[in-house]
Amino acid sequence: MNITIREYRKEDAAEAVRIWNGIVEEGRAFPQTELLTEITGDEFFSAQSFTGIARDAGNGELAGLYILHPNNVGRCGHICNASYAVSPGMRGRHVGEQMVRHCMAKGKELGFGILQFNAVVRTNTAALRLYEKLGFTRLGVIPGGFLLKDGSREDIIPHYIAL
Repeated sequence: MNITIREYRKEDAAEAVRIWNGIVEEGRAFPQTELLTEITGDEFFSAQSFTGIARDAGNGELAGLYILHPNNVGRCGHICNASYAVSPGMRGRHVGEQMVRHCMAKGKELGFGILQFNAVVRTNTAALRLYEKLGFTRLGVIPGGFLLKDGSREDIIPHYIAL
C-alpha cells in the first residue's frame, strides 16, 4: 500500500475527528476522554507543532493521522511527543509504522532532539512491537498508569528515541 503523508488542512477536520474519536471511544490508548467536534478538532489539530494526514495514494482514503508537539517546555523543550491514530480498516497494513517514521523525521526537522511517548498502554501490543522494531528505548513500567474505559487500570510503558 502506498501511503502519502502531508500536513493537516481544515478540510481534513471531519475525517480526522472521526478517526480520533474512534480511538478515544475505544478507551484503550489515548488519555483523552472528551470527544472532538469538527470545530474543536480543527482547533486541536491546527494547534499542534505538526499534524500529519496519511492517505492511501490509490483511493485517497484517510488511513490515519498523527499529532506532534513539545512534551515539555524550557530546558526540556527539545523533547517532543506524538500520538497516532490509524483508521480501523487500515490497521495491520503498516500505516502506523509509516506515520512514526514520518513523525521522527518531522520532529528532527522542527528542531526536536528526542521523541518520547509518555503512556504506551501495555495492552497496545502492536505499538509496543513497532517501537521495539524502530529502536525506541523502554523507560520502565508505571503500574496502573492508564484508566481503561471499564474503570480498571492498566500499566503504561514510556518510551523514547533520539532523533
